[in-house]
Amino acid sequence: MIPKMNFGRTGHQSSRLIFGAAALGRVTQAEADAALDTLLEYGINHIDTAASYGESEKRIGQWLERRRAGFFLASKTGERTYQAAKEQLHRSLELLRTDHLDLIQLHCLIDESDWTRAMGAGGALEALVEARAQGLVSFIGVTGHELRVARMHQRSLSHFDFDSVLLPMNFTLLRNAEYAADFAALVGLCTVRDVAVQTIKSLARGPKEDERQPWHTWYEPLTAPLAIEQAVHWVLGDSRVFLNTPGDVTLLPQVLEAAARFTTPPSAAAMSEHVHVNAVAPLFV
Repeated sequence: MIPKMNFGRTGHQSSRLIFGAAALGRVTQAEADAALDTLLEYGINHIDTAASYGESEKRIGQWLERRRAGFFLASKTGERTYQAAKEQLHRSLELLRTDHLDLIQLHCLIDESDWTRAMGAGGALEALVEARAQGLVSFIGVTGHELRVARMHQRSLSHFDFDSVLLPMNFTLLRNAEYAADFAALVGLCTVRDVAVQTIKSLARGPKEDERQPWHTWYEPLTAPLAIEQAVHWVLGDSRVFLNTPGDVTLLPQVLEAAARFTTPPSAAAMSEHVHVNAVAPLFV
């Protein structure tokens, strides 16, 4: 079983591994059901999806309807205006077959103009705050990618008291001194304010160079069992963060099994060797 810890200030004990349901965007219902059933075997009790993840919300809704009480359910809106975000949230609730979300997140909020629009008057944040007041959502978070995301999340937290953040974390990425400093500052702030920190891209081997590759991730993932285990254990070695599983169902069993075996993180020397052996390259430059 995967250990659990407090998901920030929410009062929910979430599994250290959060199911990244982008993996369900392009699978059949039968494939989705099989992947979701696997979560039960490992005690995963937190699902993270988004309106933009293809068929993901629809696939989850059909499986989760009779199991809703057992899961912390999160989704995201990429809309930036009040009306569009409100409509998208209601559509997510419909697809997920639930009357409430535990967490709704402003998706990929890293662009300056997007940030200003979403956070300003008539912006998407107003719709999410309204939905919280109406009991449609319990908590509000913010997500993002790229090298500037940690700085943007700090800015977002200075503007609004978000309950969670989500951003990339892997050994190669944190070898970038600027990103590492921004990441450390953000996690330090989140620790003080009891904001949950979710991490993504743990299995990123590098940019996708061949669109014919079989994985549904937008990057090339690590696939060797030892490489997956080292990457997963390295992230789990930071007890302040959660690890969101990668966006491909075929990788899920190995990630779950690796997490179930976690005791101590690999050393920096072992991870440097890991980078060399697996030819890991920075995902963001």
